Amino acid sequence: MDYDWEHRVNTTSGTVGWRERLLGVFHSPYQPTDAALFREMMASLPIDFRQFTFVDIGSGKGRILLMASEYPFRRIVGVEILPELHRTAVENISAYTSPTQQCTQLEGVCGDARDFHLPEGPLVMYLFNPLPEAGLTQVLANLQRSLHQDPRQAYLLYHNPLLEERLRGCRWLQRIDSPNQFAVYRSDPGTSSA
Repeated sequence: MDYDWEHRVNTTSGTVGWRERLLGVFHSPYQPTDAALFREMMASLPIDFRQFTFVDIGSGKGRILLMASEYPFRRIVGVEILPELHRTAVENISAYTSPTQQCTQLEGVCGDARDFHLPEGPLVMYLFNPLPEAGLTQVLANLQRSLHQDPRQAYLLYHNPLLEERLRGCRWLQRIDSPNQFAVYRSDPGTSSA
């Protein structure tokens, strides 16, 4: 709530409606990320942010998009399947102001992450258990296909990695960091077609 009050946005789970909560049972319950933990995740990335597009799969009300805008990413994209959460994210993007914001190219996409066409160029993909196992498997297959078609760097930040065994099973991904609350993976360009 402190984050929302400070930035005059609505990203808490307290205002998620009953319909979205019910649908969350089938996809993933809405839960925003703590700002301090997000900063820790960003600090674990050995990258020049200016070269990367940030993609949040299951972006909910957009808190991660707003926090990511404090870094100089080329572009920031959130993908959310639930229209009500997506509408709130778009409102939050419009309302957000911060003197430390470094990226203003923020976009929300309402759609199924399994069908989302990944942007060109180096990527940072953020996951906070947005999908059941079958959906995560499809998103990983899409990422692998995208990297095979357009070889480039990609990093995955997996917050609360309940299905991390799916990432460990991808020979084209290499785990580079794994504190208690998240795991960081990097694509291995030499094995993206394996």
